[in-house]
Amino acid sequence: MLGVDLTPLRESKQYRRLYLAGFVSAMGSQASYVTIPYQLKQLTHSPIQVGALGLVGVVPLIVFGLYGGVIADRLNRRRIVITTELAAMATTAALLLNAVLPHPQAWELFVNEFLTVSIFSLQRPSIEAMNQKLVRHEHQKAASQLANLRYMIPSIAGPAVGGLAAVTLGPWSVYAANLTTFTLSLFLLRSLDKTPVEKSNDESQREAVSAGISYAKSRPDIVGTYVVDLLAMFLAFPIVMLPFVAERFHYRFTLSLLYCAIPVGAVLGTMTSSWTKRVHHYGRWIVVAAATWGLGIALFGYSNSLVLVLLGLFIAGVADSISGIFRMTMWNESIPPSVRGRMAGIEMISYAVGPTAGQFRAGAMAAWTSLRFSLTVGGLACSGAIGGVALALPSLWRFDSRTDPNVELVRLERS
Repeated sequence: MLGVDLTPLRESKQYRRLYLAGFVSAMGSQASYVTIPYQLKQLTHSPIQVGALGLVGVVPLIVFGLYGGVIADRLNRRRIVITTELAAMATTAALLLNAVLPHPQAWELFVNEFLTVSIFSLQRPSIEAMNQKLVRHEHQKAASQLANLRYMIPSIAGPAVGGLAAVTLGPWSVYAANLTTFTLSLFLLRSLDKTPVEKSNDESQREAVSAGISYAKSRPDIVGTYVVDLLAMFLAFPIVMLPFVAERFHYRFTLSLLYCAIPVGAVLGTMTSSWTKRVHHYGRWIVVAAATWGLGIALFGYSNSLVLVLLGLFIAGVADSISGIFRMTMWNESIPPSVRGRMAGIEMISYAVGPTAGQFRAGAMAAWTSLRFSLTVGGLACSGAIGGVALALPSLWRFDSRTDPNVELVRLERS
């Protein structure tokens, strides 16, 4: 019952290298991810400004997410990933230079956030399309489990080390370490084979975007997965408020514990997810898991006990891992490779705009009401909204991988 299927890593050397590169890169990026809002809090002491940091990334996520999906289906994906990785390394170098100044500038953090999100949005669709291409159809669920671990393990180690280093040594130490992880990831990425282009360049970029959006409209079940994730993150994304929650308890290690709680839950949820092999109604579990995420965040926000606060985040992490496994499996099993890059761009908008907009919602509501009200009501609203999506989009609830015609079409195309 326990464990994760490692078959995709064993079977494909190219997938293994791409996986390791993503793991290494995520270690440093996650450390920087928690350091930037901490540094901004130290500079401004403003929950609204910390929340607004996420709002800066909304427009580039949408614009470059769609464009990143188009180029993922038209250009060499390996080249896209390497080029954007180099660009991300340059933005981290800029963070380091700002951090070592006698008086670091808060505005530079906002500019850097805009650039980093733009780069990430261009890169992610190519990575997701490569993951589908490098793993056999029957092993997509195993690859989804591995993808959870690739993100969640760095989400434990990165914030734990990054949060501690930022507090004790200063933000500069985290950014310097991140430059090292980028160097290692680039070494692995350069060892990948060139990837073939899926789509002919006869199609204009506007036509390519329109074709991707038209395909999404034809799949209300897939749209449902996007809406569920978008609502869950917009209404119940707690990460940006963790430095303020940590102040309740006055323990030096509290911030690191808070940052680790969701990833620890997600890793445990993934490591015990072998039962998902017997599940075929992916949409139902996406809905149930997302609603459980909201309840976990509500417990986290309402409680004044550190144990219950951590328990709420832990429950949310378990639920998020289950939702992620079924979302990614549903996407890779039922979306044709010819549009996988463009759909990955739309997917990225759904799961990345939510947290960025959710940061601002949480910060603004906390400033206007209270931190406890913002987090608790957001979590409860999330669970209620997810139930509404299940009623409004019944095809999501009915999805069955054994009988869905799109799954069979992709299976035949890839065979």
